[in-house]
Amino acid sequence: MRKPAKLIATASTVAMLLGSMALVPGTAIAADAEMGKKIAEDRKAGNCFACHSYEGAHLPGNIGPPLVAMKARFPDKSELRQWIADPTKTNPNTMMPPFGKHNILTEEEIDHVTEWVYTL
Repeated sequence: MRKPAKLIATASTVAMLLGSMALVPGTAIAADAEMGKKIAEDRKAGNCFACHSYEGAHLPGNIGPPLVAMKARFPDKSELRQWIADPTKTNPNTMMPPFGKHNILTEEEIDHVTEWVYTL
């Protein structure tokens, strides 16, 4: 009688652990996006709203396109990341600064900003 109870307890524990592990990536992505927004709105870092408008932007610029429907515009998130890191690879005449190439943002900061922009 004790073996089935122990087996059930062990199975329950494993199920709980696996279930909680499934929540971690979503939480990590949300944290990355939150950090990305902070970087994007920092005037000494991304300063995205100087050129782009997006929901919640305070006094946004209109030089760059609005940041809306980003998942539809960039189905492959790595293309969006590449655009943020070095848009001159795709469009040599772009006004957008190459944040990675010119070391304006670190690789990690670009990852955070990409996660945030992808939520718009």
